Amino acid sequence: MEGERGATPPPELVQLLEASSEFASYPGLQNDASVKEFLDRFPLQVLLGALQSEVYVPGLEDSVVSCLDKIFGTKDGALFIPNLMSFLQVGLQAKSETIKWLACRAVCHLMDMSDDKGAATHIIIDHNIYPLLLNCLIDGNERTSAASLDAIKSIAQTPQGIDVIFAASSEDPIQLRNLAARSSSLGRIRILALITKLYPVSSQVAKAIHDCDLLSLYELEINNGKDPLTSLNAMELLYELVESSNDATLLLRSTLLQLLIDIISNPSFDSIFRSRAVLIGGRLLRSADAYTAIDQSVVTSLLSSIGGRLLQLESQMNDEAEAALESLGLIGTTKPGANLLLTSSQDAAKLVVESAFNGHHRGKQLAALLALGSICGADRSEDNIILNERAEGCLKHLIYTTAANSSKLTPSGLLLSVLKQETEVRLAVYGLVAVLVTRQWCLAEVCSRQEIISIVTDPHIETSKNGMDARHDCCVAINRALSASSLLHDATATGFAGKLQEAVRRGPYLAKKNVEAQPLVGTMERF
Repeated sequence: MEGERGATPPPELVQLLEASSEFASYPGLQNDASVKEFLDRFPLQVLLGALQSEVYVPGLEDSVVSCLDKIFGTKDGALFIPNLMSFLQVGLQAKSETIKWLACRAVCHLMDMSDDKGAATHIIIDHNIYPLLLNCLIDGNERTSAASLDAIKSIAQTPQGIDVIFAASSEDPIQLRNLAARSSSLGRIRILALITKLYPVSSQVAKAIHDCDLLSLYELEINNGKDPLTSLNAMELLYELVESSNDATLLLRSTLLQLLIDIISNPSFDSIFRSRAVLIGGRLLRSADAYTAIDQSVVTSLLSSIGGRLLQLESQMNDEAEAALESLGLIGTTKPGANLLLTSSQDAAKLVVESAFNGHHRGKQLAALLALGSICGADRSEDNIILNERAEGCLKHLIYTTAANSSKLTPSGLLLSVLKQETEVRLAVYGLVAVLVTRQWCLAEVCSRQEIISIVTDPHIETSKNGMDARHDCCVAINRALSASSLLHDATATGFAGKLQEAVRRGPYLAKKNVEAQPLVGTMERF
């Protein structure tokens, strides 16, 4: 809204300001009845006319825009939008960022509230709205750009929308690659943010992004050494894209894996880039698709680069070391990943085991314990916990070797030492023990230490719900493994088998066997 400032506003605009402010400030969503009542007093043309008034009324534009946004956000209010496409065309090109924001929001409401999204998309296409949304995305302020991104994402939910967003012609100026080529660094990052939000919308959208080679835009920006901040933003957006992806197949078939390998192995990249690259790699390799969809040598190369970086950080305690351990744990969540990690990257696996029982760097130790739990099967289904024979042999060898090279001498000594640490570490150990005892050799180690059984069956040791649940789950796992084992009939087990069974029966939260009501007796108060 533009006009002269300082003039006395007409009474009708003052009245509209008060009414629209009250309507817009109503908490939550307005319903169709309240919208009808408001529009009976102030018809839509009056509201739109106020936005074009030459008279300046402080706060009126913001109030009317907020009011219209709430109106369009109702089922009945959204029905007006198809007849307001000329207003949206003008609004998306307005000088006022507030009005541009409203126009972007109206597109979202049209798509979200429509029973026929295909027809709604056709209306948007017929009025050439999409290129105007792109302009708002690139050139608008932060609020307008975000609203435009949401609007484009809503359009991408239909086949017609996918066709217009991912124009087939490489010559088309609104093709996202072409748009990025002529945009500023901020504009390029906003385009990457759009791709990041669009990728998980559907498998059709993900395929269109891959087929248009839009994933390479991340690589171009990350490798652009002229603007480190922009490169870092691109790295964060790539991390977000991988995190939100439900299907890693297309990502694995791109050049992203090689990009990650180059970043992790290149000392010229800052630590934060390497940390993100390591985590992104872990998230890609936690997918079972990684071990069937692409060349195994690429997977091994990425795994080796992560393990090699962890080796370089062996004596350090920093975010990058923790990221490497977390990444190896993510890889270990899938059976092929855990097998490959233990058999082809034994140096990395060795560091995971050693770090898990090394209390000098507590954050690093916790990350290693969680990673080791994942490798051993904490995140896999019960029938997928045990790995192939070679990997199981490597796991056993690593744990026994680590114990022999420590003051604890045995695996049971290692486990007891970490069970005696603070709550956060102890919770991770409960999960680790619960999957390790599915191996006969580790069950025998746990059963050889009465003190381990005493800790995991102690109903008083944990005070938080998570702690009590984790301790009880550990008891259940040990009891189940023992019940299925020949060790149950061993003389050493007779002393604690009943204790385990009682702890399982008691459940995670009951610290006393029997809780009875107790009478309360107090002295009479005298006045």
